[in-house]
Amino acid sequence: MDPQTLTELLDVSVLDRLDRIEDLPADELARSSALRKEGYSAEVTAGLLTQAQLRKDAVKKLGPFAEDMLFTRDGLAQATRLPVAAHHARRLLGEGKDTGGDADDTGGDADDTGESADSAPTIADLGCGIGADSFAFAGMGAQVTAVDADEVTAAIASFNLRHLANASVEHARAEDIDTTDFDALWFDPARRTVGKGSKSGSTARIFDPEDFSPSLSWVIDKAIAAKAAGVKLGPALDHSLIPDEAEAQWVSHAGEVVEVCLYFGTARQRPGRSALVMGDRTLLVHEDDLPAEDEEGVGELGQYLLEPDGAIVRAGLVTALCGPLQARRVHPKIAYLTTDVEPTGPASAGVTSYEVTDVLPAKIPSLRKALISRGIGKVVIKKRGADIVPDQVRRQLKLPAGDKATLVFTRLGDRHVVLLTQPC
Repeated sequence: MDPQTLTELLDVSVLDRLDRIEDLPADELARSSALRKEGYSAEVTAGLLTQAQLRKDAVKKLGPFAEDMLFTRDGLAQATRLPVAAHHARRLLGEGKDTGGDADDTGGDADDTGESADSAPTIADLGCGIGADSFAFAGMGAQVTAVDADEVTAAIASFNLRHLANASVEHARAEDIDTTDFDALWFDPARRTVGKGSKSGSTARIFDPEDFSPSLSWVIDKAIAAKAAGVKLGPALDHSLIPDEAEAQWVSHAGEVVEVCLYFGTARQRPGRSALVMGDRTLLVHEDDLPAEDEEGVGELGQYLLEPDGAIVRAGLVTALCGPLQARRVHPKIAYLTTDVEPTGPASAGVTSYEVTDVLPAKIPSLRKALISRGIGKVVIKKRGADIVPDQVRRQLKLPAGDKATLVFTRLGDRHVVLLTQPC
């Protein structure tokens, strides 16, 4: 979005039309035509339609608050989900041990916290994006200074935080902010850049951490020197980049791995790697929970196949689940576990469980014949340790109508096999 379009969208009458856009026909073409008849320019009409769609898309991340916010596509894509942002706030504010609780206490009136602005902890949100983390920080009582280097993004964050008197926004580079007087620092360095030759504003992922904005080395230096700090990064972070001073926590929410955060100072609870699974149930796994290397058993396939949550896999903590779930690995280099006992208890929140009904050949002709003979006609295909493309395999199988099953392409020892399973 360019600054001129945003300026036009921020007109009071245009914002009012955005809030009432559901009064128009649901069909986008008819809605566009109606807006043009009302006198809106083509640019404003496109902006209104885009914002209406983005507000709908944002509900998954930000709940009902999305209905009163503005977005860019990339800003929404990179925005922190509100329950995860609330977790960030708890870590920076030092509110108890890590539980990954819900976000019911965010977004409220800052005056309800019982703290004056003078006594409230101060947080600098450096790389605030559309303001989701700042929203949680301020909603939980902190005095927040949100900063973004992009003019449009900073303006959108200012709009989104307008109801929180204890949050302010600055259009500036993180490197130009004096961070010494803040109680806590939050960093979300830009990890995407506008693609070369792009006219649509599409972005491309940056792979070298020193090309992040600001660079990862600059961020870590500032974070180490802070009283408390957190650094939000992509979950593919190389473990070798984790400084000794940090706790690196991978987080999944509702089954999707969303980030890894590095915590420093008083925000760090235990050094090393951890994984937090957030959803209907919450599970925290830490590298201290790993068994000794000689206890990382690989055994025979049992009655159940266990697929560990992606945050646990990314953190390298799969075997931490073996003891609590009475499980073993199916292969030393594959992140599947197996057990003869149906998973129960807290650790079961860290896995998706499948009952194994058969072991089938991996070659397509033999597999197709075996599936048809068992009346299987619709399959979900999963894989680890197998060089296949699930959609291609599904087309090659050409199964007639039949029952549904989950196929898991993997390895048992040196054998490539397909496990016929049903979700527990």
